[in-house]
Amino acid sequence: MARIFCIANQKGGVGKTTTTVNLAAGLARLEQRVLLIDLDPQGNATMGSGIQKADLDNSVYQVLLGLSDVSGARQLSESGGFDVLPSNRDLAGAEVELVDMDQREHRLKEALQQVNDQYDFILIDCPPALSMLTINGLCAADGVIIPMQCEYYALEGLSDLVNTIKHVHANLNRDLQIIGLLRVMFDKRATLSQHVSAQLEHHFGDKVFKTVIPRNVRLAEAPSYGMPGIAFDPSSRGAQAYIDFGNEMLTWLDRR
Repeated sequence: MARIFCIANQKGGVGKTTTTVNLAAGLARLEQRVLLIDLDPQGNATMGSGIQKADLDNSVYQVLLGLSDVSGARQLSESGGFDVLPSNRDLAGAEVELVDMDQREHRLKEALQQVNDQYDFILIDCPPALSMLTINGLCAADGVIIPMQCEYYALEGLSDLVNTIKHVHANLNRDLQIIGLLRVMFDKRATLSQHVSAQLEHHFGDKVFKTVIPRNVRLAEAPSYGMPGIAFDPSSRGAQAYIDFGNEMLTWLDRR
């Protein structure tokens, strides 16, 4: 049975997609069966996994509307070694079309029940907004991984996200929990980064992952080649950090 995790943050540009794609690739390298779900209409996780979003016959859009199942829409990321339920601009229309549907918050959860036993991990890349798509991701998930930069504004956005997760937990998904906070694009030379990092550890304790993802140009370059950073330059500091994070996730599961 798969463990399902949302990678979410209501603030944009904080490394959600980079984290989702590279964690998927890192876990695949650790011989885990992984499905990545791209819930963002921009389709960046799809492209970053090496799949052309313009060429899709079926995507997560069709799955949410019941026009396809996951098996008929998923594709293999050859460079990453994991499966992808891809996305493109069609998904933007799902916001309106889901409104009048039965069980609209649980469409993704229901669709995943057919493939749950085929994977060890299902990772959901959520859009940077509290939308019906994000709610579907949170309702399908066991927990939330929150990537965040160690900057002042990130702390403000974090409180909003925590409140959202509490609301979904109370009203829609009693299994939902915060798995942990992942510090990304970290510059250890910056005093502010060190200060915010210390604040996170003080307030959230063991909810802060030990792995820290450094700011790394090779991770930033990889999507333009349609590859996870782990495949693009396995020896880079960023790639090694995401492999470490994959190992930390497996250790976390062993303790549960």
